[in-house]
Amino acid sequence: MWEVHIKGYGHFLKLERSLSENSIEAYLRDVFKLKEFLEIKGLKLLPQDIEYETLTAFLNFINELGLSPYSQARILSGIKGFFRYLVFEDVIKKDPSELIEAPKLGRKLPDVLTVEDIDKILHVMDVSTAEGFRNRTMIEVLYSSGLRVSELVELKLTSIFADIGFLKIIGKGNKERLVPVGSEALHYLNIYIKDVRPAIPVKKEFENYVFLNRRGEGLTRVMVFLVIKKAAAEAGIKKSISPHTFRHSFATHLVEGGADLRAVQEMLGHESITTTEIYTHLDRDYLKQIITDFHPRSNVKR
Repeated sequence: MWEVHIKGYGHFLKLERSLSENSIEAYLRDVFKLKEFLEIKGLKLLPQDIEYETLTAFLNFINELGLSPYSQARILSGIKGFFRYLVFEDVIKKDPSELIEAPKLGRKLPDVLTVEDIDKILHVMDVSTAEGFRNRTMIEVLYSSGLRVSELVELKLTSIFADIGFLKIIGKGNKERLVPVGSEALHYLNIYIKDVRPAIPVKKEFENYVFLNRRGEGLTRVMVFLVIKKAAAEAGIKKSISPHTFRHSFATHLVEGGADLRAVQEMLGHESITTTEIYTHLDRDYLKQIITDFHPRSNVKR
């Protein structure tokens, strides 16, 4: 039934509103995201069963994924259009999205970087120095895998599985997950580990840490924050950013590109929000394919 109404919505957008194919695809993706959310939650609801509370829960869900306020508003726009279409077609009598505003959805998110912003930040980093190369590698990994800054500074050499393109991450609550890492980040990780890191005199207890300071100790979260602030300033980025901004940007760019919500949720290491949530463990090849297909830095040409 969802597919029938979504298909009808597409025809409506083309015939009644004369939208381009790209715009129509974007609107339809927004509705499919709502359908995905219902599947994740185990809610077997038809479009005519959706109520205000369901839509509010969906918007809170994409907020928690870290999507930018702009992206949240854009998705809501597509969904509002869908319900207006259902009213127009007499499928429903009342529009459940009518009173919903976006993106006033709880805690304020940091600014999200555009792909161009990230390119600017990466390109101002001086990779001819050991410290500069380390910093470039850290940001590539942060943005490629959506890690928390605590997960980045705790990353171990034995947790990198370069042959299959995954990192083993110990997240909140000591929960372990495998996260795909893009080819560009792997390229920098490989050079850093083989050519840059061996020149650092490593202190005892830090032998297995990936990222080290010049004294051979692990980095602190504050150090990573300062590295990012300095690079952003040099790149002329005026937004207020932190390491977490790259995590939000990772989620936003994947979802905007068309990646499904469940895959992004798993890569971010989010806990199930309710006990009734149906949460399947996604196939690792599929997660890797999501990064390959939808991450902006997966097909960088050197």
